Amino acid sequence: MLTILGFTMIATFLVLIMLKKMSPIAALVLIPALFCVFVGKGAHLGDYVIDGVTSLAPTAAMLMFAIVYFGVMIDVGLFDPIVRGILRFCKADPLRIVVGTAVLAAIVSLDGDGSTTFMITVSAMYPLYKRLKMSLVVMTGVAAMANGVMNTLPWGGPTARAATALKLDASDIFVPMIPALAVGLVFVIALAYVLGRRERTRLGVLTLDDVLVEEKTAGSETVLVGAGAEKTPRNGSTTTGTGTGPVTSPAPGGGSGSGTDADRPQPPSDETPDRTPDETPDGDFQGLDPHRATLRPKLYWFNALLTVVLLTAMIMELLPIPVLFLLGAATALTVNFPHMPDQKARIGAHAENVLNVSGMVFAAAVFTGVLQGTGMVDHMAEWLVANIPDGMGPHMAFVTGVLSIPLTYFMSNDGFYFGIVPVLAEAGAAHGVSPLEIARASLVGQPLHMSSPLVPAVYVLVGMAKVEFGDHTRFVVKWAALTSLVVLGAGILFGIV
Repeated sequence: MLTILGFTMIATFLVLIMLKKMSPIAALVLIPALFCVFVGKGAHLGDYVIDGVTSLAPTAAMLMFAIVYFGVMIDVGLFDPIVRGILRFCKADPLRIVVGTAVLAAIVSLDGDGSTTFMITVSAMYPLYKRLKMSLVVMTGVAAMANGVMNTLPWGGPTARAATALKLDASDIFVPMIPALAVGLVFVIALAYVLGRRERTRLGVLTLDDVLVEEKTAGSETVLVGAGAEKTPRNGSTTTGTGTGPVTSPAPGGGSGSGTDADRPQPPSDETPDRTPDETPDGDFQGLDPHRATLRPKLYWFNALLTVVLLTAMIMELLPIPVLFLLGAATALTVNFPHMPDQKARIGAHAENVLNVSGMVFAAAVFTGVLQGTGMVDHMAEWLVANIPDGMGPHMAFVTGVLSIPLTYFMSNDGFYFGIVPVLAEAGAAHGVSPLEIARASLVGQPLHMSSPLVPAVYVLVGMAKVEFGDHTRFVVKWAALTSLVVLGAGILFGIV
């Protein structure tokens, strides 16, 4: 009974948020509370929620101060050179932009923290996606998959958990998996190429000058798009550009996203410069406003050193990560904005992201608390393991890899690696399958895991990108599951799993 209710609760949650019948926060709270009553343990709901909140409180604190820290670093211009380099590579080609998103997310993922990866990636790429009216779920999906593959680094979490649960050395698990993970990363980049071509076909190819000219003239009677383009009245919708596909110029109030009037292009006037906020005098597209008042060029190297020290301390585990980001945020605010009004302004500027993400984390604590407290997650796991055919015993590594895809999506990494993997390893040992093979196979599901509603970092990703969680889920699940299967196939092909 608990098994059926557990699967039903998860399915209900996913269906409601994907159909946008409930907000993620409301669904994370109300659905598990309702099912807790169905199970007959409504009197214990408070205990389950407190246990869940207690376990996730350090994560919520880490995310809150990490958002403030990296938000300040973005404000003061630490990542501007990275953004400019990416924009020079990407230009205004949707294909290059999507591939650049995958590469950037993979590189930044080397620090082992998903939240950091998503904050830097979205900060760098969001202006381009928004300016060119590209699909934001493509950005979030590609970033999540690239980070999921890289999340298997020994300091990323899953590998360390598998090593601890099975009493193995993390390097013995990870190093042999490198070829399979490399194939997975190449697949993500190839998938980004395909999705980029799809975006290019939908939007066409423009030069940066074309995009900037279109915005400058958006308030006039006609819109010029590219050299030799047709002139279209402002109440029209489509014009022909010089790219490989149609270029759409929406009527006022149209376009993708839910921007305000401030987000829409404004006509040049005598009071405003004849360039957009993202354009330098020589026409170079910047992405981030190079003239914003929060820039601190004289403190650039201090901020760079502070970030390197912070990430190094995090990797070496000198202090708990929430404490490191708390100290880092306080230091960054004090040095870069010594005046109290300026500090309050910076905190206020990032308060919306902080509230959204921390709210999601504490709401997810209700979901995980009820799943674990009622025993539903244990019964679900036992049912899955018990239904493995006896003939699959010698292939338990393959079975573990397949099961890791849905289980790491519906469960936390702690629940999977400490609760399920030891059981699978024991079943495999009875048929001569080594614990190392089981541990390696257990890493396969991470590309999908990073988009799980139980992963706090994903709320940073969708929150900063201004994407509905349901839209992100609907888009990414199939591609992330396919990426996981590619990693598993490569592992089998190379004899790793």
